Amino acid sequence: MDTLAIDIETYSDVSLPDCGVHRYAASEQFEILLFAYSLNDEPTQIIDLASGEKIPDKIMEYLTDDSVIKTAYNAAFERNCINRFFGLSLKPEGWRCTLVQASMLSLPLSLEGVGEALNLDKKKMSEGKDLIRYFCMPCKPTKANGGRTRNLPSDAPEKWELFKTYCIRDVDVEKQIRNKLTKFPIPDREQELYCMDQRINDRGIMVDQELIGHAVACDLLYKETVTKKAYEISGLENPNSVSQLKEWLNEKGIEVDSLAKAAVEDLVENTQGDVAEMMKLRLAMSKTSVKKYEAMERSVCPDGRVHGLLQFYGANRTGRWAGRLVQIHNLPQNHMEDLELARSLVKEGRYDLVELLYDSTPDVLSELIRTAFVARPGCRFIVSDFSAIEARVMGYLAGEGWVMEEFRGAGKIYEQTASKMFHIPIGEITKGSPYRARGKVASLACQYGGAEGALISMGALNFVEEEELKGLVQSWRTANPHIVNYWYEIDGAVKAAVKERKMTKVGMVTVYYQSGMLKIALPSGRVLSYVRPRMTVNRFGSESVSYEGIGTNRKWTRIESYGAKFCENIVQATARDVLAEAMLRLEKKGFDIVCHIHDEVVLEVPEGTSSVEEVNEIMAVCPDWCEGLPLKAAGFESPFYKKDWEELMGGCNREGYPDPTAGIAIGRVMKQEKRKKKEVKKDVRIDRKLKNGQKVYQYGYDI
Repeated sequence: MDTLAIDIETYSDVSLPDCGVHRYAASEQFEILLFAYSLNDEPTQIIDLASGEKIPDKIMEYLTDDSVIKTAYNAAFERNCINRFFGLSLKPEGWRCTLVQASMLSLPLSLEGVGEALNLDKKKMSEGKDLIRYFCMPCKPTKANGGRTRNLPSDAPEKWELFKTYCIRDVDVEKQIRNKLTKFPIPDREQELYCMDQRINDRGIMVDQELIGHAVACDLLYKETVTKKAYEISGLENPNSVSQLKEWLNEKGIEVDSLAKAAVEDLVENTQGDVAEMMKLRLAMSKTSVKKYEAMERSVCPDGRVHGLLQFYGANRTGRWAGRLVQIHNLPQNHMEDLELARSLVKEGRYDLVELLYDSTPDVLSELIRTAFVARPGCRFIVSDFSAIEARVMGYLAGEGWVMEEFRGAGKIYEQTASKMFHIPIGEITKGSPYRARGKVASLACQYGGAEGALISMGALNFVEEEELKGLVQSWRTANPHIVNYWYEIDGAVKAAVKERKMTKVGMVTVYYQSGMLKIALPSGRVLSYVRPRMTVNRFGSESVSYEGIGTNRKWTRIESYGAKFCENIVQATARDVLAEAMLRLEKKGFDIVCHIHDEVVLEVPEGTSSVEEVNEIMAVCPDWCEGLPLKAAGFESPFYKKDWEELMGGCNREGYPDPTAGIAIGRVMKQEKRKKKEVKKDVRIDRKLKNGQKVYQYGYDI
């Protein structure tokens, strides 16, 4: 089979990091400057398209021939750019992405980083960034450059020749990586998932540009109003200035070291008058509500859709997808019962009513972010989400019998956990019970070895005293002995693999050492990889395993781990594989997936076809490799994306989904609703009825 390795250099007036390849290539000014290729590992050739050279007919034929494998590092870029520039429709099935191959081994996500990690002979040229900045982006017009806004090959012939060498080098580095990883090819199943991922990204998701525009305008108006009020209270030239504000507070007899959010919140609670009001305004001025709206605005393509929101194998320790551009994996939740009303007011530009009816305009705009994603005309979204998938997978892998029994029955995992922890009949533990709250937060915080600190981060101090935390941890561990034992079995297997090169089977997973890497084979057959593992001593003075990987600072570093953490990787990776299988089934049934968030899929479905129940049934089919895993999915349909408010009010965001804020959010919603100006809202609804000539929304009120 022929293999064509490719690297291209391109020009566009659109920022690639900010807007993504689809918007980048959709620009009228987009063009491919250089096309470097190597056929079957022959010496790399360069085609200078910017200088009028043409790609040989034979190579163009290979591009469109699906039997010829095209390879590139981050192949989505090359494929989409080539499609746009040459008017082709190259499908992902004919491509192999070396970035994916490297990610499956937990190597860095950049070509330069992989070259360093693998100690390659040929590495990416360090001059590349400057050359890309010079030739691939618009330049600032100056007298020295004759007022031009773009640098052409003729403007710097020597740099251009170096740029061609740089493009050739990238192909050579990609080939070297591919050859170095020959023993670790992308499995057929993962290639199938990659192709599905590319179809989802190519399909994109529609955004409501009218809502986005008004949301940005509303935020700007709000910030102007708040800043003006802060100026009137303080008299400061710049109320946003930290130094000026500290000086103003000092004049009021208050000395502060910091004006970080937590410090300002303390001042709001412990001061009065102008100081308290000024601190409230400080919080309002610093609240960011529109960055994701602005990201959508930048990234939306001429077809009204945002593409490329997901990166396949972006979380390379588990293989989960990562969010890009708008970062859909950390969208704010919506907790307003009257979401449609708030949405319509913002979209219609009725900012005064937003300010009148709601306690916080930034909070409203934040909660409406999800709703900016909309189904195309004639369609609606069906959203389906796995119920408590990580708790189910953990109980299944660890053999925690009572957990599996509960999920095969009523599925009240928090109530049953509380019953086991506190030896109380489950019938006495209701949704409002403090024992259920303890069972829930313990389940979420302790599953992966978490202790008191994890409970605190989950909000446990909202309903228990600090001295109770240690007992809460111990009660959970006593109630889940098989899960606790599973941590230690995995820890022992990992250490045996690194120290003794011993292969150990722990339940449904296998731990072993191969080619300088720690490997963990999952029930699905997929393998997790940890680079250059070695034995170390942790901060507690105990023996532990560490490996090289991408740390929290996004740099390649040595990472210390332990049994429960490896269990977390195993569980999340298995949950990912369950979701991936479900998406393949949905696609084969003809459903269009427009995005997926954590363990939730969003389908764009024509009106009058299919149902939520049908989708949930497809989602809940258990793959052959995890027979006996009790799966359940819950869903809803909507013209726009949201978190189902009824599910949130019912408790725990799809009953058991690992969302530490759900319980707190419910209380916040109830408190907020009591403050709502119901009569004013009733008048607004009447006004909408009269304005539109029909009953648009009721929201539980008589109109």
